[in-house]
Amino acid sequence: MERDSIVIEGKNETYRLVAEIARTPQERSFGLMERDRLAEEAGMLFVYTQRQPASSGFWMYRTRIPLDIAFLGNDGEIRAIRSMPPCESEQVARCPSYPAGVPFHAALEVNAGYFDARGIKVGDRLTLP
Repeated sequence: MERDSIVIEGKNETYRLVAEIARTPQERSFGLMERDRLAEEAGMLFVYTQRQPASSGFWMYRTRIPLDIAFLGNDGEIRAIRSMPPCESEQVARCPSYPAGVPFHAALEVNAGYFDARGIKVGDRLTLP
C-alpha cells in the first residue's frame, strides 16, 4: 500500500505522521484489520473520489487495536473525531458501526488517544497527499 507523510496543523503546533493510503475499495474495506499494533506516529488515510454521506461510517470487525478516526472535508479540515474500540465478536453483525455524522471526503485512523494527547480538534487541518 502507498505511504505518505501527513501534516496536521493544530492550533499551536504542527504534527507529522506516516500514513498508509487506502484508495481502492479493497484497501478501504480491509483497513487496519488483523494488526496487533500501529506505530505511534503512523496511521491509515482512507481517500474517496466522491463525498461520503454523514451516515457512512467505519467498523472494527477483526480490528485488534483501539483507534481514533478523524473525518475530513475535501480541504483537509477535521469535521468530526470518533473513538472506536476493537470488536471482539467473531460475527460481523455484532460489531458496531461508527458513523461520521458529517459528510466527508477522507478519514484518518490513528491509535486511540493520538488526537487528544496532542490537542488536535475539530476545525484543525491536515495537508492531504
